This record gives sequence, structure tokens and C-alpha cells, in this order.
Amino acid sequence: MENIKLTYAETLSKEPKKWIATLAATLVTVLLLGWSATAVESSQSGGSGLAVARGIVSGILHPTADLLLTFGTDGVPYLLFETMAIAFLGTLVGAVLSIPFAFLGASNIVPRPVALIVRMCVMAIRTIPAFVYGLMFIMVTGPGAFAGLLTMSTCSIGMLSKMFTESIEELDKGILESLDAAGCNTFDKIRYGILPQLMPSFSSTLIYRFDMNLRDASVLGLVGAGGIGAPLMFAMNSYRWNDVGAILLGLIILVLIVEWVSNRLRTKLARG
Repeated sequence: MENIKLTYAETLSKEPKKWIATLAATLVTVLLLGWSATAVESSQSGGSGLAVARGIVSGILHPTADLLLTFGTDGVPYLLFETMAIAFLGTLVGAVLSIPFAFLGASNIVPRPVALIVRMCVMAIRTIPAFVYGLMFIMVTGPGAFAGLLTMSTCSIGMLSKMFTESIEELDKGILESLDAAGCNTFDKIRYGILPQLMPSFSSTLIYRFDMNLRDASVLGLVGAGGIGAPLMFAMNSYRWNDVGAILLGLIILVLIVEWVSNRLRTKLARG
């Protein structure tokens, strides 16, 4: 036992000393942070930024009750419903359009060259940010909820196609081989041998994408694509912090409810 202890102690003593490298990395990080801080410019010293922060916090703590309880087109409930509708319909339309891309991009379903071309197209769709799509569709359809719907649908295609393709490629090839032996064509293999297995994975991905679209739809309103983003921007520009607090409070409540429901649904899907 003593020999083992001595051997272990000798091994520890022979290990390289890493404290010097750690100290050097810390010093370099501190120097870089200090150098970056020199680029920060402050045009005002009167604490206007703190005043704005206090206004936002005060608005959240004292929201405009009329705005929260008004069910007209100017009220928070209607704006939240419009935002949720944009996110839901955008996810639904994007999912429908993503399924052909997913199957055409799966190398175990179609020839590899075809799958590569489709994946490149999906990658190109996924590269463009949602804000750019929003500005493009606003120029085509004008500001409104329809531009937000088109934006959410296009953005959903990029992610959903990629996730659906990965789920398809993880299928057991033995099922496809048995369907080939039975004389099934490609559409029969998709309908009877693949879709029943993919529904839990597809549903979980759709729920996750809906969560993302709900947050994106709230931001897209800033560029005029419908939803609650535009009233939030107008309220902030006019320094109506109580209205800002009401809108943010409603948005927080909506996101929490959707998050709770989606977690329950994903848990149920995972457990079968």
C-alpha cells in the first residue's frame, strides 16, 4: 500500500504545471477586455441610460391596465393572439413545405447527387436571417401579418427540412429493404414504412420550432411584419414606459404558457 501511495505521489509530481499557462491566459483575457473597453464611448454623463432602464422596470411593475384588459385591435390580448397565429400558421405552412425537401434530401431515399443538391438549397434558405426575409416580404406584400406569415414559413423550411432529413436517415434500412422485396414503390415506402415511425420525431421538432417562431414573430413586428413588435417599438420610441411594461408583461406570460405546454407535449411524445 505504501508503494502504491509513493507511486501515485511521484506521478502527481511529474505532471506538468498548468498554473503558469492558466495565469498567462487570465492576464491576456484581462488585457483584451481592458483594451476593448477603451473603444466604448459615452456621449452623455447625465445617466440617461439609467433613467431609461428605470423607466422600463417601472413600466413592467406598473403596466397600463387598460391596455392589458382591452380586447380590441389595440389591446395586448389581440396583439398576442395575432403574434401566436403568425407563429402557428408559419410553422404549419413551413412544415408542409419542408416534408418534400426532407425526403428529397435524405440519401437513403433518393440518389446521393439529388440529396446533395436539395441539401444545398435548404442550406441557402437557412443562411438568410429572418429580418432579411421580413424586409423582402414587406416590400412584396406590404406591412402586415401576411408578411410575417411568409417570413415564418420560409425560415421554418430551413430548420425543419434539416431536422426531418436527419430523422429520415436514422431509420432502420431493414424496413426499406423489406418493402422493396414486397414490390413497393417509393411513395408506398414513405406512406407505410416511414411516416408511422417518423411522426413522434416530426411532432417534437414542430413543437420546438413553434417556440422559436413565437419569439421571432414578436421581434419581426419591429419591421412591420405584424404582431406585437410594432406597438412595442412605437411605445418605446414615445417613452410610454407603462405601455411598454404592459406589452412586455403580456408577452412574458404568453411565452411562459407556451413553454409549459410545449414541454408537456414533448415529454409525452418522448415517453410514447
